[in-house]
Amino acid sequence: MPTTPPLRLNDGNTMPQLGYGVWRVSNEDAVACVTDVIKAGYRSIDTASIYENEEGVGQAIAASDVSRDELFITTKLWNDKRSYDAALTAFDESLKRLKLDFLDLYLIHWPGVSGEGFLDAWRALIRLKEEGRVKSIGVSNFQEKHLQRLIDGTGIVPAVNQIELHPRFQQKELRAFHAQHNIATESWGPLGQGSLVTDEKLATIGRRYGKTPAQVILRWHLDNGFIVIPKSVTPSRIRENIDVFDFKLDAEDMRIIEAMDDRNGRVGPDPAVFG
Repeated sequence: MPTTPPLRLNDGNTMPQLGYGVWRVSNEDAVACVTDVIKAGYRSIDTASIYENEEGVGQAIAASDVSRDELFITTKLWNDKRSYDAALTAFDESLKRLKLDFLDLYLIHWPGVSGEGFLDAWRALIRLKEEGRVKSIGVSNFQEKHLQRLIDGTGIVPAVNQIELHPRFQQKELRAFHAQHNIATESWGPLGQGSLVTDEKLATIGRRYGKTPAQVILRWHLDNGFIVIPKSVTPSRIRENIDVFDFKLDAEDMRIIEAMDDRNGRVGPDPAVFG
């Protein structure tokens, strides 16, 4: 069974570098999917209140023979709860749905176009961490200006920023800001929501290693030091996506993939106009 290497966060905690995301997985299907991924060796599961599948994720965790301390569970605060009191209540509700006593990582899902409320929500997350109810706290889809506002307003740097990131949308400037402040970069949509798995450049690289384009892309994320959370509901692809620890890309491979970057390559919502 593959073993996912840990990545150390800026708060001293560690997080598996490769996990499983359950976006667009139904609550009913989440039970079987999360059961399958835990059996396949995944130890990090990423959900969110807006996905409406926290109950299914929780059922799979409860039924697993893997101890809770070996699992890393992430969920996220939705946009209508970005205030201090609402964030505390939303956390309690997520924890109840997941049937857990604590979370490993709690994220503010989006900063919001207006930028109102997320600083108060961040203060609530700081309190939850201080109380030991969540081990690490972070954000998702935050841009540099949002991150700087959190840091200036509270002095607490997010452990993680989960952003859209894949070979056609590499977000180099934001990643540089992350590196400057020791914020871990976590990639959602790491396969470009499936748009990259037929790319011939990636297929050519993969043939040299006996790997698929998807495996090449995931290895690119890992070799760059990103946390990555691919999603699939197909058992064979679930196993394929974690079978990426027996090879590394060379410098020429990395150069080819870096050249695929496109500033217009975003496939998901733009934080500047969404949330």
